[in-house]
Amino acid sequence: MGILSWIILGLIAGYLAKLLHPGEEGGGWFMTMVLGIVGAGVGGVISTLLGLGDATGLDLWSILIATGGAVLCLFIYYRFKGRKRA
Repeated sequence: MGILSWIILGLIAGYLAKLLHPGEEGGGWFMTMVLGIVGAGVGGVISTLLGLGDATGLDLWSILIATGGAVLCLFIYYRFKGRKRA
């Protein structure tokens, strides 16, 4: 998959993840794209380890995997962001 495909997949996955797991933090399109690309990687690794396949293109399965990974990344991000420093 080329870099343009990863960016498009990242935008789609990041947008869907923010719809599924909304938060109060901003970040705009750049943060959404970064979150989606990281989520695609995380989702791809997890689904490959589970034997379900990976994110290989701009198809429905790849978008679902990337969105799941992005939601997981958002959950982890909000979990650590919510902790107060001593």
